[in-house]
Amino acid sequence: MALEKKSGPVVKDVKSELVFTKKNYQLLLISMAIVALGFVLMMGTEGDIYDFRRTLLAPLVVLFGFAFGIYAILKK
Repeated sequence: MALEKKSGPVVKDVKSELVFTKKNYQLLLISMAIVALGFVLMMGTEGDIYDFRRTLLAPLVVLFGFAFGIYAILKK
């Protein structure tokens, strides 16, 4: 019984592919900008600490930014 000699390892043509596309990265940058805007709105300058913008609007903008970031990651 003769043993057959293998001709070496098979080299596959491996292409360096990124996990995300250019569109995913653009959407992620937009979501980071939305989150940053929410934190700027939350910071404010002067005035009442319990006004509408700081207690309701800014946290909703931040949450929307995080949700948009999740969408940007999951978009195929």
